Amino acid sequence: MAETPREGNLKAPIRHPLDWQNPDFYNEESLFNEMERVFDICHGCRRCVSLCQSFPTLFDLIDSSESMEVDGVRKEAYWNVVDHCYLCDLCYMTKCPYVPPHEWNLDFPHLMLRAKAFHYKNHDTKLRDRILTSTDTVGSLAGIPVVAQVVNAVNKVGLARKALEAVAEVHSEAWLPEFTSRPLRSRLQKLPADTVGEPAGRTRGKVALFATCYMNRNEPGPGEDLVAVFEHNGIPVTMAEKERCCGMPKLELGNLDAVREAKEANIPQLAKLVDAGWDLTALVPSCVLMFKQELPLMFPDDPDVIKVKNAFYDPFEYLILRHKEGKLNTDFKAGLGKVSYHAACHQRVQNIGPKTREMLSLIPGTEVDIIERCSGHDGTYAVKKEFHQSAMKIVKPVVSRVNQNQPDHYGSDCAMAGHHIAHARADGTSPEHPITLIRKAYDI
Repeated sequence: MAETPREGNLKAPIRHPLDWQNPDFYNEESLFNEMERVFDICHGCRRCVSLCQSFPTLFDLIDSSESMEVDGVRKEAYWNVVDHCYLCDLCYMTKCPYVPPHEWNLDFPHLMLRAKAFHYKNHDTKLRDRILTSTDTVGSLAGIPVVAQVVNAVNKVGLARKALEAVAEVHSEAWLPEFTSRPLRSRLQKLPADTVGEPAGRTRGKVALFATCYMNRNEPGPGEDLVAVFEHNGIPVTMAEKERCCGMPKLELGNLDAVREAKEANIPQLAKLVDAGWDLTALVPSCVLMFKQELPLMFPDDPDVIKVKNAFYDPFEYLILRHKEGKLNTDFKAGLGKVSYHAACHQRVQNIGPKTREMLSLIPGTEVDIIERCSGHDGTYAVKKEFHQSAMKIVKPVVSRVNQNQPDHYGSDCAMAGHHIAHARADGTSPEHPITLIRKAYDI
């Protein structure tokens, strides 16, 4: 008996590998035909209108066209929809009823990625976008001691920010991260490969931390907090000999060749650690998602990519897995009161459940209000001149929830999202990463 569309939709979503090395992937006619097909389905559904600016942009284009259907929208206008997609994946994982194995086989984020890749290959890319996504280069230069001080100072000067907006199209009112001259990788001690961990369930009890560009060059504090929390739980933490950006910024730009280059630098280092008995983690959800999902979908036949995928954990996922095996230290010394916790999009789509909330909820005297709405930051989207106001619009419901809750602490798994929320609150308060809150509760 043939499977009906509804029966197909009741099955768990699956993700097809990204066929990015197929010449048809970059065929303009094929791309626009698929965009028209998918946009027509989205037009008839409209469930995703509240997620990001891509969908309101698409629906406005359709509603203002002469036919009020997708066929009335100029193909050139499709790029307006693509530009507003920052590959958060929420539409695929939380809203869309037509994802595979449904016969309509709709994968909006990966279609937008295909469009970005086509555009990158066939059109000029702004210098600003090339620089913003070159996180290794920018971090290395801005992390030089004197340079870091100058950059941080200039970023706080209104006239300088106005000049930056005029020249580089970085919005003058957007939050920009500070740079540190003492990166995380220089602060943490590398342990020998023969360090012994205590296995529990799927976990092997010792973890290699992928520092990430942001935590390494901009905000190393949570990285140090992670090491303190893990070692307080008897979990040794080390780092790879060397690392590059995970590739997520270049993925969002559509530069898939640069993603491959990053993969070829990182995967051998991480696979070597896995072979030596280490599990893997990172504090930026986008980096975790890159290794757990995007690289395996781009390189499904690379055994080392799959090996790294299977060993990579969200840090709170790791701690909760240990807790289920009776291996978590729950001797918390201080309650946190009311916590407004923003669940980052790239953590939500990992299909691991709200592990950060579970961890925070173990602390006596702690009330956790979880906010499952996108903050609209996306690393680069919120700082761009043309998208900043959209990012501020997207974050408003999150800010409203925080303000209503009047918490003692607030923050996000994505530190940049946390700062974007604080920037939108504009009340002088600062976000705190959940791992920092865990360390406070342990009083270590």
